[in-house]
Amino acid sequence: MNLFENDKPEIYEVQTTADGPIGELPLTDEILRHRPSGDLFGWTQDAAMGWQPAQLNRDEYLILSTMGGLRAEDGSPIALGYHTGHWELGLLVKAAANHIRDKSGLPFAGYVSDPCDGRSQGTSGMFDSLAWRNDAAIVFRRLIRSLPTRKGVVGIATCDKGHPAMMMALAAMKDLPVVLVPGGVTLPPTRGEDAGKIQTIGARYSHGLISLQEAAELGCRACATPGGGCQFFGTAATSQVVGEALGLSVPHSALAPSGQEIWIDAARRSVEALMLQKKLGLNAGDIVTDKSIRNAMVVHAACGGSTNLLLHIPAIAHAAKLARPTVEDWTDVNRQTPRLVSVLPNGPMDHPTVRFFLAGGVPEVCLHLRDLGLIDGTAMTAIGKPLDEVLDQWKTSDRRTRLRDRLLEADGVDPDTVIFSPQNARDRGLTGTLVFPSGNLAPDGSVVKATTIDPSLLDENRVFKFRGAARVFASESSAIAAIKGQSESPVKPGEVIVLAGCGPIGTGMEETYQLTSALKHLPWGKQCPLLTDARFSGVSTGACIGHIGPEALSGGPIGKVIDGDILEIEVDLPNVKGKINLIGSNGAVHDAAWGEQALLSRRMNAELAPVDNLPDDTRLWSILQGLSGGTWGGCVYDHESLSKLLASKL
Repeated sequence: MNLFENDKPEIYEVQTTADGPIGELPLTDEILRHRPSGDLFGWTQDAAMGWQPAQLNRDEYLILSTMGGLRAEDGSPIALGYHTGHWELGLLVKAAANHIRDKSGLPFAGYVSDPCDGRSQGTSGMFDSLAWRNDAAIVFRRLIRSLPTRKGVVGIATCDKGHPAMMMALAAMKDLPVVLVPGGVTLPPTRGEDAGKIQTIGARYSHGLISLQEAAELGCRACATPGGGCQFFGTAATSQVVGEALGLSVPHSALAPSGQEIWIDAARRSVEALMLQKKLGLNAGDIVTDKSIRNAMVVHAACGGSTNLLLHIPAIAHAAKLARPTVEDWTDVNRQTPRLVSVLPNGPMDHPTVRFFLAGGVPEVCLHLRDLGLIDGTAMTAIGKPLDEVLDQWKTSDRRTRLRDRLLEADGVDPDTVIFSPQNARDRGLTGTLVFPSGNLAPDGSVVKATTIDPSLLDENRVFKFRGAARVFASESSAIAAIKGQSESPVKPGEVIVLAGCGPIGTGMEETYQLTSALKHLPWGKQCPLLTDARFSGVSTGACIGHIGPEALSGGPIGKVIDGDILEIEVDLPNVKGKINLIGSNGAVHDAAWGEQALLSRRMNAELAPVDNLPDDTRLWSILQGLSGGTWGGCVYDHESLSKLLASKL
């Protein structure tokens, strides 16, 4: 290949000047004398990009999104995105921009594309995942401030980190109208597996549970439509629900099926809401408040949300300069709030997220929660009305009736078996999703998605009790090899897998879904609980206890467990409490008090260390978040804490 030869002579016909746009900027004496030079120069650039100069003196609205990839007009890929969640977001950007134009506004658009936790499972890409959320929120905020003339912001996002990052950015804009457009969900295949189960094909194939042909075919069709977050109620879906519960999204927009008209309509409704906020003088600070944070926690509990939102909701509160929820706050909310939603992976019926949307979504859940007195109906919403007024309208709306009827017509599913009334939830034995175990291995707390523990392992009081010998791993790769039977000493049923050194300092607090998904879909996997200072995907299942604090590399006792230690686990679903304790070693069983003393006398596992290829950016993030409240504080940077610490060292 000759780098400097080309058979197209027209490439050398280089133009060196141009006539420039035709028309005149709508300048006035007042504008020229008093507006900043940046405003005037901005109009020059707007005209250069093709906007009609005479129409420049309009209210400007900024549309930020996490869109990724490059689609042709027919939807075919020119360059792929990282995931389906952001693949079709450009359609929402276009719909929002056109509606701003129709309303005589001037739209701007900016983008910060996001990674995919599913794509990076088991890879070094996972080391950047959680830290990326903070970086993206910073860039979003900088982009908002860098357009000083914007009158409001539309945020369009979906998926595990992009959507939380957008919420953090919008919540920080306390003096600006904002609205959040959720990116929706993909549909499940007519025949095949959902995007959660499909991530286990490697483990199942390794154990001879599926053939190579089956793996290839199932993997091809798991995502049945090209856009939207996953079909299960994992972190992406939970984040959309939380965004609506916070009041940032217009009512009944979370979990709409991507690409469909009802999804596109949410972008137009969101623009209407943003302009109404401006007219009413409402800002993000009126929407994201202490009461809306509490409402979001309650809705999270009622829906059985992902444990990752325990990291994101405190981060949103911090961005809004509100009190961050504590472990005690989470425990209190989950103890009071019944679970009302049956959706993948929580059961008892494995409904995909689109059915949750058709059954009524967030407004339907909130109707029940209001009847129980668990939510604050005075909280303001994105449409400029308090939640109580929204719910009153929802209850008698044509939209509610027609979509619930559509669910019954299309799938033969009664919407009341997707979103239960409190009485029906009690009759079906639905219990709260999250339990927060403590004990000598988790003095700062931990969390388990308790409703995904196999029911056959619970006693008559719905309590999971387990005692077993520890199998300690210092890396996720060594743990998955032992689970797949590819190591010299495979994991055996009845052992407790302990994965330590994978918190923020060790690996950026990687998500360990390949471990939990493998255990779910292996016949003996339910007999192996997992303890870790890492985190889990929202679709993780089983007796998997994460966020154990302090993390091992901060001196946490989980880093002192050795192979053969006798560990005791108890998860009490009805009472939202539990414990994880070292109670013995070398075959001798003692008690938790003995274990506490034993841990004090031990040194840290010598194999534990930050991974060699942990990016410097993530190392810096891990230090800063550790000094700012750590995992249970939302893994954020808190400038006040950091400033005080630095001042004390001077």
